[in-house]
Amino acid sequence: MSHAPVVRTVRHDINTKPFIVIWEVTRACALVCKHCRADAQHKPHPNQLSTEQGKALLANLAAYDKPKPLVVLTGGDPFERDDLVELTQYGTELGLNISLSPSVTPRLTPERIHALREAGGKAMSMSLDGATAATHDAFRGFSGTFDQTLATAPIINEAGYRLQINSTLTKTNIHEAPSLLKTVIEMGAKMWYVFFLVPTGRGAALNALDPQEREDVLHWLADVSDRIAIKTTEAPQYRRVVIQNQNGVAYEGSPLYHELTAKTTELLGERPARPRPPRAPMAVNSGSGFAFIDHVGDVYPNGFLPLHCGNVTKQDFHDIYTHSPVFKLLRDPDHWHGKCSVCEFHDVCGGSRSTAYALTGDISASDPTCVYVPPAWSGTETTGTARTVEIPLSSPRSAEATAATQ
Repeated sequence: MSHAPVVRTVRHDINTKPFIVIWEVTRACALVCKHCRADAQHKPHPNQLSTEQGKALLANLAAYDKPKPLVVLTGGDPFERDDLVELTQYGTELGLNISLSPSVTPRLTPERIHALREAGGKAMSMSLDGATAATHDAFRGFSGTFDQTLATAPIINEAGYRLQINSTLTKTNIHEAPSLLKTVIEMGAKMWYVFFLVPTGRGAALNALDPQEREDVLHWLADVSDRIAIKTTEAPQYRRVVIQNQNGVAYEGSPLYHELTAKTTELLGERPARPRPPRAPMAVNSGSGFAFIDHVGDVYPNGFLPLHCGNVTKQDFHDIYTHSPVFKLLRDPDHWHGKCSVCEFHDVCGGSRSTAYALTGDISASDPTCVYVPPAWSGTETTGTARTVEIPLSSPRSAEATAATQ
């Protein structure tokens, strides 16, 4: 049976314009989440972008032709910035679609939630990393965050945001995943964003899923995507799995897959009938339709990929995104090496470049966490052509930079 990817119409030219830009508006955060890639601080960095520098960045992003990049204001905790409403309103007035990714702390008040919505905020995310308070609060480092997260969801929904719930799945909480899914649906979330650990920052010390477990979870996520919209971070193989599912490729799975499937049916009933299967997610990856800007203006292909490519206070973001050797290599899978270079899904997947770099030191290497073997891969390391690119060394803090919504 053919495994050819489904052709997808793209409105963005990802070689010249990102689909989504994450701006870490501050590194300050009151939480000490175990899996955070950042060394969050209780006070803002003295050199974090000022209000005027932030506005200049937003204006630069708004200078793109339509459709303009989606902009996510994250952290740390963006609610640690007193000018967050001002920045949100300014970006909105420029025609940007602004989303917010706060931490669940006492700063996440109904008043600020409503003020940011009035300023133009379109979506808001919160994290939920367990189906029980014990599991989630252990992840977050403070008791009470689970209950506060559940209590805040109706406020976000009533304010008119599109609620997104982010969850990091590890060996520690994976058996709670069906219960977690049920909770996310009951919270009224429109999107469940599932994170897979990259061994950087504090996440390096946690129990990441092994490759077969990841594959099981990705197939399970594809199965439940008719219950809620699903996106993944650092597991672009999910797009390959969705396409295989659409093409009728059978998946036998290991015991974990069958456990998750059985528990989901027990909790939520049989899969609902849909006239059409969910569409494959957009093919966005590190440096390819995606860019991350940290709190001092440094630009990275992804918050988990510690390769410094420029700074928005010194260079035009458009130029960094379009011409950085790192970004260009990340958009050129034909010149990677290993099985990812010849995989028929590499234009829609490409593997986790952050994971490949973390585990091999090479951004163009194959993702070691992927179990799929492309038919064109001979099993040797002679397939594909590696291109030599000068990669700047990461700065002492760059390994701590965050990916999308936290």
